[in-house]
Amino acid sequence: MPEGMAPQETYRLPKDVVPEHYDLKIWTDLEDLVFSGIVEVSLRVSTDTSKIVLNSLALDLSDVYVSSETLQNTQKPSSIDFDDTNQRVLFTFPTTLPADSKARLSIAFKASINTQLMGYYKSTGGNDVKTVYALTQFQPTAARRAFPCWDEPGFKATFAITMISRKDTVNISNMPIASEEPYTPDSQLEQGSWTAKKFASLAEPSQWKITKFETTPPMSSYIIAYANGPFEFLESSYTSTLSGKVRPLRFYGTAEAVPYAQFALDTMVKIMPIYEQMFDIEFPLPKLDLFGADDFDLGGMENWGLIICRTQYLLHDPTTNDIQNKQSIASMVGHEVAHMWFGDITTMEWWDNLYLNEGFATLNGNGLTSSLHETMALKGVSRVWPEWKADAEFLGSSFFRARQLDAKLSSHPVEVECPDADSILQIFDALSYAKAASVLRMLSSHVGEDLFLKGVSTYLKKHLYKNAVTKDLWEGIQGSTGLDIPKIMDSWIKQMGYPVLTVTEKEDGIHIRQDRFLETGPPADKDNATVWTIPLSILTTGEDGKPVVQKHIFDTREKFFPLDTSKPFKLNADTTGFYAVRYSAQRLVKLGQTAAAPDSPFSLSDRIGLVWDAFALAKAGYAPVSSAFGLISMLRDEKEYFVWDTIASNLAEIASTWYENPEVVELLDAFRRDLFVPVVERLGLSFAPTDSPNDHQLRTLATEQAAIAEDAKVVEELKSWYAYFVETGDDVKIHSELQGITYRIGVQEGGRPEWELAQKVSSTPRSPSQVVASLTALGASKDLGLAEETFQYARTEVRDQDIHRCLFGLQRNPRTRRFLAERVKFYFDELEKRYAGTFNFKRFIEISFQSLSSEEDYEATAAFFKGRDTSAYDQALNQSLDNIKTRAAWVERSTKELKTWLEQRTVIES
Repeated sequence: MPEGMAPQETYRLPKDVVPEHYDLKIWTDLEDLVFSGIVEVSLRVSTDTSKIVLNSLALDLSDVYVSSETLQNTQKPSSIDFDDTNQRVLFTFPTTLPADSKARLSIAFKASINTQLMGYYKSTGGNDVKTVYALTQFQPTAARRAFPCWDEPGFKATFAITMISRKDTVNISNMPIASEEPYTPDSQLEQGSWTAKKFASLAEPSQWKITKFETTPPMSSYIIAYANGPFEFLESSYTSTLSGKVRPLRFYGTAEAVPYAQFALDTMVKIMPIYEQMFDIEFPLPKLDLFGADDFDLGGMENWGLIICRTQYLLHDPTTNDIQNKQSIASMVGHEVAHMWFGDITTMEWWDNLYLNEGFATLNGNGLTSSLHETMALKGVSRVWPEWKADAEFLGSSFFRARQLDAKLSSHPVEVECPDADSILQIFDALSYAKAASVLRMLSSHVGEDLFLKGVSTYLKKHLYKNAVTKDLWEGIQGSTGLDIPKIMDSWIKQMGYPVLTVTEKEDGIHIRQDRFLETGPPADKDNATVWTIPLSILTTGEDGKPVVQKHIFDTREKFFPLDTSKPFKLNADTTGFYAVRYSAQRLVKLGQTAAAPDSPFSLSDRIGLVWDAFALAKAGYAPVSSAFGLISMLRDEKEYFVWDTIASNLAEIASTWYENPEVVELLDAFRRDLFVPVVERLGLSFAPTDSPNDHQLRTLATEQAAIAEDAKVVEELKSWYAYFVETGDDVKIHSELQGITYRIGVQEGGRPEWELAQKVSSTPRSPSQVVASLTALGASKDLGLAEETFQYARTEVRDQDIHRCLFGLQRNPRTRRFLAERVKFYFDELEKRYAGTFNFKRFIEISFQSLSSEEDYEATAAFFKGRDTSAYDQALNQSLDNIKTRAAWVERSTKELKTWLEQRTVIES
């Protein structure tokens, strides 16, 4: 066992008694906000034992019995011991259960319907935000808050769920309804049963109903789901291309959400048959539903047969043609539907293999979200909407986001030990999702997509309804390719970090050396031990000038590759390899010239990769900042949105890093205006149905960048739109695609009336997009008094799931960034108590501290957390501290050079 790792028995449930089937009955009372129930679990006993250990947290348990088929007896526990630290309960029984026997455990439970966004909790919707309903969120370890269970992914069992609720509500769960009937005195209830006793105690039992669902296939507890409330639905279906079966597909939500859900439902209709063909496995459940939740801690959750997502990520206004909103929805749906195979049919054995779920789901959507399922989401959505150029989008949303995180000393391997609930929560990050998706994309590119998908299909088929570990996936792909997949992939999955390849040109080729890339600069020897097995692709050109790709395996520290360097060449063709490339200054100029040429052999993804690498190397001190600026100057005639988005993202990071140096920011803004204002002038501010997706998105981006860089004409136009909204209450002048930047400029350039309008819109929005736009805009005010009101509004009135949007608005405002850090420190104990154990708390840490840029900020932040128990968020904290230190070092190292280049550019162009 590796040094420092805890033995599994200290954090994993024993396997001497395992569940095979659950009969779960849940009684929901939305008026009193309580639930109760009984769970009866069919058990398989493998060794003699008088003890049964399972998970339970924050539940009031009673009426515990175990019956043994072998002993033909029923017994109560002689003792019940709760372990709140490990979130378990231990039942000790007077008589030993014999080995190789069957038993049945029965437990009654009850609890309040909480507001903590986990377990079985309350949400509110409707136009008046008063429609109350209850729903579940169990991933990763919250099923134990809703019913006692073996709440680990490796304990798969079947579930038969019954819900008892008021008769004017709707019940939904993983499986279709088997029967539903109002309670009457003639209802078939077992005499003396828990349900019969509950009805007998009611004043008006006729106001209730009983909903029984079909039994599930074997599945893990964290993907069980159910909800109760006044829901409505849209319905469609798809026809399986494998069997010809027609399966119903539905969207559920509160009444006001349903008119905006058609696009999400249509996406599911289109993508289901594609996934079936891709994996050669038919979706095994009789139905699949989407549920739009008003309060939800995650973006989406892949509960088998009942996907739950935030309404903001599922709803589209059909009167608009907001391409980015459609892409976001398609990404979310593609990602979660891919999980129906990756994670639900075949599930990781333990959370250290989370990427077997997340990596594939991302690659299967369109790359707008997460890893194995992310990999498939990318491939799936690309087949439905090729014009969206999802592979290029993946680079900005996932690939480089993962590289930024993995370039820190505080990174962690994709496959990482998870000994407790806190550590499990923390691994839901860009490494488990985006790095995993990226290295799987790299592998797919190296072996070829057809063989990759054949191996993935083999892996799934071999482990249907079972659990899997890393070697199972590699065996599947190895079988289809004949390659040593563990040798290629182990360094990417088991080791943190990634390499930078330094290219030195020789007479007959190139010499390449690999070293670990760190954003703090060249690594010390102790941090440079890994030699990666790199699927290396080198793009060259043939006699006709067309691109030719050479593929190699580069698994040594350095190596020479024969190459004609008189012709254009580029490492990392299509930017599929998870590594950076460092060229000489002269070669980088030639690469920029080739990239800018009308007949360039470099693909869209190649050009994106060149820009990202140039800025990453400059940030880490491997290259001067001027080299990156010189590259993008050569690309000013670029027409592709995704290249411009890459340029904008990197310039925004520089502006954010130097936010306390107004002289640099002013010079940088002038450069940004020179780049983006001509694009605005070419495309205009009006959207048309005939716009290509590229022009549609590029117009939005260029307008945002021109406004942020304080172009007077664009700012005045956006101000006038928002002013009309303030004066009339009518937002007709604000294009939906420019809603975010219009609200931001309106509040930033206005006063209290403009701020109050954004606050009003956030509390009574007409569409989900207004929520996002208004909440983030609240933090844009130049008035610190309004900044304080924004913080207090977020703390006391905003939905828990949306608080981070207000904080993000304060963080991106240079005038309020340090103010935000200080307010979060002041209220930290309150926030920790309120949000500990949720995904939200990690976001607070990141948003509040990671964008500070001075050594003083680093010291002050580190000092604040010194002496605190940070075990529940230490990864986010350490990554934020690393970020501050890196930015401070960059400012110290490059301010003079950056200012000089920007000044000289201004002189030359004038």
